[in-house]
Amino acid sequence: MIKTFNFLFVTMLGLGKVKFMPGTFASLATVLILYICFHILNLNSNVILLGILIIFIYSFIAVTNHTKNIENKDPGEIVIDEFIGQSIPIFLYEVSHGTVKEPNEAIIFYGVCFILFRYFDIVKPFPVSYFDKKYKNSFGVIMDDVCAGFCVVLSLICFMVLKSYIL
Repeated sequence: MIKTFNFLFVTMLGLGKVKFMPGTFASLATVLILYICFHILNLNSNVILLGILIIFIYSFIAVTNHTKNIENKDPGEIVIDEFIGQSIPIFLYEVSHGTVKEPNEAIIFYGVCFILFRYFDIVKPFPVSYFDKKYKNSFGVIMDDVCAGFCVVLSLICFMVLKSYIL
């Protein structure tokens, strides 16, 4: 029972078993889930943060159990790390500035976050590559995507600062 739950958890209900670009599909699903939570269900951001934190903490256990008897410690079917990494810039966008976000504006921003996150997750520039290469366990699997999420945040902050000087 727990093995099946862990499998469904780390593969985001089987999305990780998609043969073509499972990480991209998981990231896209995350964007949709967060859009629904923030703009359709209007959930409190603290509730969403609690959910993301629970998923983050449990993912270490689930990934460890899922990869316990296999040699490859970062198989492509594990996509819960995409959920965590993709959630970081979107969540921070939604709670930033304390202003009400219009759904149309959010869709554009979510799309930018999606593209940037996929870029950092696929290309793995430093420091994302550090976690990917240094740690061949659940910590490395999850933290490289967390780092990619924070790279998206840093990129957007740099863009906003430059934009404020130019415009």
